[in-house]
Amino acid sequence: MDAELREEDAEAHVHGVCFKTGPPARVGVELEWLVHDHLDPRLPVAPERLDAAVAELAARGLVRGGTVTREPGGQVELSSRPAANLTECVAGTAADLAAMRRVLGESGLVMVGNGLEPLHDPQRVLNHPRYRAMEAHFDHIGPWGRVMMRSTAALQINLDAGDDSPGTSGYRRRWELSHRLGPVLVAAFANSPIHRGTATGWCSTRQAVWSRIEPGRTNAPQHDDDPRAAWVRYALDAHVLCVRGPESADWIAPHGLTFRAWLRGVPGLRRPTVDDLDYHLTTLFPPVRPRGWLELRMIDAQPGDGWQLAAATATALFDDPVAAEAAYELTEPLCDGPSPVPDQAVWTRAARYGPADPEIGKAARAALAAAASALGRSGAPRPLQEAVGRFLEQYTEQGRCPAHDQLDALRGDAPAPAD
Repeated sequence: MDAELREEDAEAHVHGVCFKTGPPARVGVELEWLVHDHLDPRLPVAPERLDAAVAELAARGLVRGGTVTREPGGQVELSSRPAANLTECVAGTAADLAAMRRVLGESGLVMVGNGLEPLHDPQRVLNHPRYRAMEAHFDHIGPWGRVMMRSTAALQINLDAGDDSPGTSGYRRRWELSHRLGPVLVAAFANSPIHRGTATGWCSTRQAVWSRIEPGRTNAPQHDDDPRAAWVRYALDAHVLCVRGPESADWIAPHGLTFRAWLRGVPGLRRPTVDDLDYHLTTLFPPVRPRGWLELRMIDAQPGDGWQLAAATATALFDDPVAAEAAYELTEPLCDGPSPVPDQAVWTRAARYGPADPEIGKAARAALAAAASALGRSGAPRPLQEAVGRFLEQYTEQGRCPAHDQLDALRGDAPAPAD
């Protein structure tokens, strides 16, 4: 068992582990998918049926080294291995994804790229004490935690934090850029406008749900010129989601307990350890989470192979110096006031209106154009470059995002997008 932590030791630990510096190069993705029955997508998939399909997938293995996990509401997640570049990431993930679709398809299951379950209310199918504690914690706040756990699916893009330089490759600038571009990525790739068979009035209902759960856990940290200091405060001042013990035990934490308060001592509760702190960091869900690298967590799951376009766009805007500088400048109008990053109201507008919002839409069009140019300079596969260009023309330049395809299908104006 680790030794008990002092507050200053906890601060030093978080400061040291969350931004690993070095020249940015690697990229990875984590793709969450809703799972529907092939014949009747309105029917919830029995947990035993999905268990059997996932077990079969594990037995066969994934040739490119990805891993498959389950989410509380029966969503499945494919996590790629860190790749040396975008081309390697896309090729490896696509190969593993094809195998995953094939195996689940043999069981009559379809992986659906929506940011929010549109048809029914899934039940929690995982009974791990983490998820029981999570549900109990969020129930104190409102209904949105259950919706998030059971019904949402995201595309997560993982990029190196950056080096120590003051320029576009530096971790300070990349952290700031991630929060400037975050609402733009939310809007451009919004894909969750329907819940319980009804239009919600949001392009990204998933982002709206996340922002309503618990601001100190799911919204962005308050800006600080030192990202490490900002993250230390955010992490230690966040409420404790669970206090681990044996898997047969109850992990529910005292309501309202912050990790900082736990460090200072709570009568009747053991003192936290480094392992507890590391685990606590995995229960924080802001739009950008530093894990040594940067996790961009704000993008809805995409239909079909749309994940490739979102991953290519984000990677190009961060890793190409010309595109990164352009992205920083074009997002300046979204930053109202002394802070160099957008406030929560901008994130809300992005989720509600998508690229139809005048300011955000203008930034999205410029960002996609900058990304397309950067992909050409980087030697990315020609089909991927062309796909990003088509997305810009057919969606962003028209003030549309993938959510509008779902809304068109709901009105009967067009077929639903295929996965």
